[in-house]
Amino acid sequence: MDGLTRTVSIGADRVLFCVGGSNSEALSCFPILHLPLTMADDTNRTAFLEIQGRMIEITGKLKQVQTQMRNKEGEKKRAFLTLEELRQLSDDTNTYKSVGRTFVLEPKSDLMNEQEQKLKDSEAAIASLQTSKEYLEKQMAEVENNLRELLNQDPGLARQIMSMSVM
Repeated sequence: MDGLTRTVSIGADRVLFCVGGSNSEALSCFPILHLPLTMADDTNRTAFLEIQGRMIEITGKLKQVQTQMRNKEGEKKRAFLTLEELRQLSDDTNTYKSVGRTFVLEPKSDLMNEQEQKLKDSEAAIASLQTSKEYLEKQMAEVENNLRELLNQDPGLARQIMSMSVM
């Protein structure tokens, strides 16, 4: 699983969709559109709420993947720039590696190998995240089509949703 906790809180007057990470992270709750209990078709109401919850969930995952991609791009750039600086140094130059708050003497070749590995790992992670992003974008398009179908099937539901406000 992805390590996120998901809950849907359904009250008499509102619905909240909550997403949280590890135990140290607080839940983030998003209000879902309030649908009055007088809605003609409970099946369509339930379907709408499920589609809306799925859309919120996919949007959250997509934002998470995009953030991870930005972080990996930064790591890749730092590794590349560090490699470029190391290449300019002569082989007999003393090079140091930061370990916590101390610096340890390391051979230039070891530091270069480490940075090359970081560069390769970042590129592999970015490729994997790109695949995940494309998959999530396809899921989002599918959910949007499902919502569009639902609203085309029940024009009354579409009018009711358009007349509401977000809580």
